[in-house]
Amino acid sequence: MKKLKHGGFKANYFIFAMMFLDNIGFVANMASLVLYFMFVMHFDLSGSATTTTNYLGTTFLHTIVGGFISDAYMNRLNTTLLFGAIELLGYMLLIIQSHDTKLQPLPCGESTCVHGTKALLFYASISFVGLGGGGIRGAVPALGADQFDHKDPEEHKYIASFFNWFLLSITVGAVVGVTFVVYVSSNVGWDIGFIISLSCAAVGLIFVALGKPYYRVRVPGKSPLTRVLEVLVVSVKNWRLEVPQSPDELYEIRDRESVSRGELIPHSNQFRLLDKAAILPKGTNGAGKWKVCTVTQVEEVKVLTRMMPILLSTILMNTCLAQLQTLSIQQGTLMDTRIGDFDVPSASIPVIPLVFMSLLIPVYEFAFIPVLRKITGHPNGITHLQRVGVGLILSAISMAIAGIVEVKRKHEIIHHNHKISLFWLSFHYAIFGIADMFTLVGLMEFFYTEAPVGMRSLSTSFSWLSLSIGYYLSSVFVELINLITRKLTKSKTGWLEGRDMNKSHADLFYWFLAILSVLNFAVYVWCAKWYKYKNDVSLDEEMLLKAGGRKDDQSFSASVSIVSKAEEKEEKQNGAK
Repeated sequence: MKKLKHGGFKANYFIFAMMFLDNIGFVANMASLVLYFMFVMHFDLSGSATTTTNYLGTTFLHTIVGGFISDAYMNRLNTTLLFGAIELLGYMLLIIQSHDTKLQPLPCGESTCVHGTKALLFYASISFVGLGGGGIRGAVPALGADQFDHKDPEEHKYIASFFNWFLLSITVGAVVGVTFVVYVSSNVGWDIGFIISLSCAAVGLIFVALGKPYYRVRVPGKSPLTRVLEVLVVSVKNWRLEVPQSPDELYEIRDRESVSRGELIPHSNQFRLLDKAAILPKGTNGAGKWKVCTVTQVEEVKVLTRMMPILLSTILMNTCLAQLQTLSIQQGTLMDTRIGDFDVPSASIPVIPLVFMSLLIPVYEFAFIPVLRKITGHPNGITHLQRVGVGLILSAISMAIAGIVEVKRKHEIIHHNHKISLFWLSFHYAIFGIADMFTLVGLMEFFYTEAPVGMRSLSTSFSWLSLSIGYYLSSVFVELINLITRKLTKSKTGWLEGRDMNKSHADLFYWFLAILSVLNFAVYVWCAKWYKYKNDVSLDEEMLLKAGGRKDDQSFSASVSIVSKAEEKEEKQNGAK
């Protein structure tokens, strides 16, 4: 495969175009489905909010499915095309139900209004859209990052830039979605809005398919799940054995066919119980599966294990994000939405953080990073984990401001019968937009660069998994808060119950999330300090064989240090988080 012909930004232009187009409908639905559920499917306030967050949570959970399939069974391009087709099917079903009023439930004020054939069509349509959209996002980020060779210093430095421009493409698409598509859905018809979403997604699929001659397409390898399970099972089998003091005594394959695509992960001293999987039992030669694992295979599991606290500590931020797509939009319906003679749909308010992100991403890439690079000496200005941390603390500030705005809104409408401007919401939306710019890209790049080669789609989808769990957690919080406050308040009404937000206590819920976010940030700082960056040792086959001696020898130390000065420098910089 010739580098001049394949890969690089010329290949990623097709991916950027695809994500721009697909995100037009995808984000428009994220912003407006809560209103579709309320006014077309006739869900109540809490029912529409929890259904929206459950839908979004399931959608982003499906990114794990897309990432797993593209790592183990299909290449990332074919996975994208498959899930794109599923997404189109879902849009078709949404168009049918939103167009024909006979397929819509009658108003009844309860979430149980939807039943029978209408419920089947409703849940099938949003399930297909969610599965397709999620699967695409599980495969595409790694497909784009694969267009740069991480072993080539000249290309490796562009991986961070790729994720910034990837975020810009989906952000600009989102701007179009929450303005044009949401306006059409709210004022012309939901069916027309879904038709636009379908058309954009279809053209996006054509774009990504046209880029096939320019892509570097990685052939899928052994199932990541199988590799992980093998380590866990073998380590349990060997629980009676003692881990040797020297890592040289642990099992590692070094022949030409068995080395994992030129990358070897050196032994680390964390989670030493897992090292039992790399102990070669006496009287065996290591042949056969589920008997012994290589040090590299064990280290892959260790890398994923080290990532888990980072993943878990970013979930709460996405629970806060869910409020911007549910409660804040519902707030907007009770505010003054006029700009002159133009009436702004409340579901278009998310355009504010998106515009901020669209403007700030190029500034961050061309101005912020070069300045920080001179100060810190880090090639990306700040480390991935520092970037994530900035986003987490900004999300806490956003929730605190959201509570203040809700207090003002209720005071004006209750005491003065005056609706404050919709653009009061722009304060916490804008701050959260900046937070998202830092955290989402930081997480994607972190999971991609730290993951083993054969697990990069799966690990990159962890960024979206955090979103998924955050949305589910939002639904849990809403139900729990209603349950607890129903028992504690004199009115016996939950903070977020009913259809009248003027009688609810969304402000207290926002502040509850702000306090939790501050505590969560403290936990994240500890996790980031504890985390040890993976020390990849890239070896070509000749170097590997020279280092190990005889070709047929089946044991080889995974801690061989063949690291260039540049890699040593980068290791030190990564360690100085």
